[in-house]
Amino acid sequence: MNTRKALSLMLVVFFVVSLLMVVGCEPEAEPEDPDEEVVEPEPEDPERPVRWTLASGWVAGVYYPVSGAMSRIAYENMDNISLTAESSGASVANARLIGTKDAELAILQNDIAYYAQNGIQMFEGEGIPEMRGFFTLYPEHVQIVASADAGIENPGDLAGKSVAVGPLGSGTEANTVQILEAYDLTFDDLGTVERLTASEAADFLRDDRIDAAFFTTGLGAAAIEEVAIVKDVVIVSIEEDKIDWLLETYPYYSDEVIPAETYSGVPEARTVAVLAMVVGHADLPEDLAYEYTSNVFENIDTIHGAHERGTLITLDTALDGMPIELHPGAEQYFQEQGLLD
Repeated sequence: MNTRKALSLMLVVFFVVSLLMVVGCEPEAEPEDPDEEVVEPEPEDPERPVRWTLASGWVAGVYYPVSGAMSRIAYENMDNISLTAESSGASVANARLIGTKDAELAILQNDIAYYAQNGIQMFEGEGIPEMRGFFTLYPEHVQIVASADAGIENPGDLAGKSVAVGPLGSGTEANTVQILEAYDLTFDDLGTVERLTASEAADFLRDDRIDAAFFTTGLGAAAIEEVAIVKDVVIVSIEEDKIDWLLETYPYYSDEVIPAETYSGVPEARTVAVLAMVVGHADLPEDLAYEYTSNVFENIDTIHGAHERGTLITLDTALDGMPIELHPGAEQYFQEQGLLD
C-alpha cells in the first residue's frame, strides 16, 4: 500500500469514529413518568358573561347615549351578558353588521329593518332574513336644518343648494332620497351633495360650508342644538300634500310636528318620522335575549336619565311600529307582560 492510499484510509476511519462518538453523545429521551400529573388547559368558565356588541350611531345623536344606558344596565344587572355599546354608521350599516354577525344587537330605523329582512330597497339581492326585532324605542324625526339666510322655505328649494344628505348607506340618506322624491328631485338636482355624519354636518352648517343638512334623529339631538346656539337656522317644513304622499307611499312614516324652541331660537316645523328600534340576530340564545329584554324594561329609569328622548321608551309602546318578526326571547317577555296573545 502506497503512502497516499494509507493516508486516505486513515481519514475515512477517523471520520467514522468521530460520527459514532457524536451520535453516542446525544442524550436519550427520558421515559414518561406514568405518575406525573398532566396539566390540561383550563376549560372556558361557564359563569363568564357572554360578550355582546350593540351597534348604535353617531356620538352626537340619540342612539349612542341610549345604547350606553343599556350597556350600563347590563353591567349592573346582568350576570350572563357583557354589553358593549359602539358608535357606528347608523341604520343601514347597523343592519349589515347584524347580517355579518359583527354585532349581536343594533339600533336602527323601523323602515330600514323592514327593508333589510325582506331584501328590498337598498338591500335588494342582499337581504338579512335572520334579523329579528326586540322592541321599538321612540320616533325619529327627519329634520332638515338650513341656514336662515339660505332662502329655503320647503324641500323643493333645495335644488341647486349645497346639502348634507347623511352618510352613504345610512337611514338618513334613504329618508333624504324619499323626501326629495316627493318634490320630484334627485341628488342630481342639488348643487353639491355632501355625505356627512351628524357631527360633520353640524360643523359644515356652522362654518357656512353647506346650506342645509338632513338629520334623522330624535328631537333634541346635540348636533343640531350645537349649531342653533351659535347660528340662525330653521327647520324646513314639509308641505301637507307632500306629507300625505309620503305617508301613502312609505307607510312607516308618521306625520309629526317639531315644537318651537326644541332647539334654541328655532321655530316650529312640520315633518315626518320613523321609529327607532332594537334588532338582533336570530341565532342569539333565547334565554339571553329574554334576560336582555326584561332587564331593559325593568331598569327603564336608567334609559330615561340618559337622554330626553329616552323618556319616550316605555313598555306600553315597545311593540308600536314593529315591522319584523320578534326574537323568541323578546316575544316570551312581552307575552308574560300581556302585550302579546
